Amino acid sequence: MAQISAALVKELRESSGAGMMDCKKALTETGGDLDAAVDWLRKKGLAAAAKKAGRVAAEGLVGVTAEGTRGAVVEVNSETDFVARNESFQGFVKSCAEIALGSGGDLEQTKAAGFPGSGHSVADELTNMIAKIGENMNLRRTAGIAVDQGVVCSYIHNQTAPGLGKIGVLVGLESAGDAEKLKVLGRQLAMHVAAAQPLAVDRDGVDASALERERDVLSEQARASGKPEEIIEKMVQGRLRKFYEEVCLLEQVFVIDGENKVSKVLEAAAKDLGAEVKIAGFHRFQLGEGVEREETDFAAEVAATLGG
Repeated sequence: MAQISAALVKELRESSGAGMMDCKKALTETGGDLDAAVDWLRKKGLAAAAKKAGRVAAEGLVGVTAEGTRGAVVEVNSETDFVARNESFQGFVKSCAEIALGSGGDLEQTKAAGFPGSGHSVADELTNMIAKIGENMNLRRTAGIAVDQGVVCSYIHNQTAPGLGKIGVLVGLESAGDAEKLKVLGRQLAMHVAAAQPLAVDRDGVDASALERERDVLSEQARASGKPEEIIEKMVQGRLRKFYEEVCLLEQVFVIDGENKVSKVLEAAAKDLGAEVKIAGFHRFQLGEGVEREETDFAAEVAATLGG
């Protein structure tokens, strides 16, 4: 039997909203597999979450930059928020975003690129900063978007300094329409992505394994109703449509007007611009999402309750 740690139970509890003992049972039943445990809880009606939330457990900054038809976003982690407020650290993150822009958002190319005014690479500059500041740091991830014709727009939520903050978004729009009008729409869409957290542009972009997991959970939930299989399949299809509306950008209700789906907003924009407007892609980086940190205090608090 897999050893279930208190920290793992806490993570499942935070992502599912289920009780502590239910979470421990779910992890025990699934051999400590966190994703499978979430599904187990949902099948038992003990968790309502549609997908496991990324747990924010790291400090640092997200940086974004966009120029015309290109854009890049980076995440640089630090151990404390104090370092994230350091001007040298902020300058490093901003430089990383600009360098990532030139490397098409490729992480390894960004690390290997020369750091301005230093005579060495980005990776070496990060090593120097670690030695100087005395705190571990990590250029965790980078991404980029480029369009042949149109604009790439950025948005920072909880901005610490220009282009730096806790959530960074890039949205690419393909269109032959007026660039200035596209920029206004692009920024609004980037704000929408920051708030609505879509997983894909459309249904075709939804991860196949994530879709299969959702279908499996919905099928189990529907079978609990005791209805015939043909009715169950219709129930699952209806719930999958709701799932798509929650995770597909084009099917989400636009947060700016709270009324129209994003697909309708693009149709209206195309009529106004006299040219088709297509979302080429997007990236949303939230600081620390998916990064785990040991929760020693919690482990001490519930060790007796869990009983090993």
